[in-house]
Amino acid sequence: MTSVRNTLRLATLVAATAAFAPAQTPTKVAIINVQGAIVATKDGAKARDAIREKYEPRAKQIEALNNEIQKLRNQLATLANTASQETRDKISREIDDKQKKLQWDSEDLQNELQQEEGRLVNEIGQRMMQIIDEYAKAQGFALVLDVSSQQSPVVWAANGIDITQQIVELYDKRYGAGEASAAKPAAPAAKPAAGSPSAPAPAAAPKKPAGVK
Repeated sequence: MTSVRNTLRLATLVAATAAFAPAQTPTKVAIINVQGAIVATKDGAKARDAIREKYEPRAKQIEALNNEIQKLRNQLATLANTASQETRDKISREIDDKQKKLQWDSEDLQNELQQEEGRLVNEIGQRMMQIIDEYAKAQGFALVLDVSSQQSPVVWAANGIDITQQIVELYDKRYGAGEASAAKPAAPAAKPAAGSPSAPAPAAAPKKPAGVK
């Protein structure tokens, strides 16, 4: 009988200790390539295609202007010893004028692209952060690190803790491709000083950090 009472007392003590024990703190860690996840979603792909279609004609105009400048430079070099000074000066002025226009047009286009891509990241990113928050809590993660940036402190990580693909799938399941769209064109930026730019291209999806398998 004494043994039974002792057993009951021990069981009661264990139950009381468990009841007052603090909840276990999550210790799991995950990584995610947020920028890569954004462009990998259906919304991201749809918006990027719209941006590319919208600005491709201007990019081709800039490319054509650059080709014109190169032809004029070749012409000037060919006529260096045969044409008059007046003719060479005229071609040089034409090159300078076209070079300035190339600089202005290229930088205007680049600024507009950056603004539209920034809006794309903000629109999709806000919804994606909700997905990440819910997923991290459900999976018991204590920390989720973004490895999009080259300045990320993560130098190596096991592939098993990368949740990028899971977040993309959850985002597409909830939002599909109907809510995000290409941003409206921003106001043209002020024309900067002349230089020698090249025609811009839409940003590509960022790569995984070094060491991530």
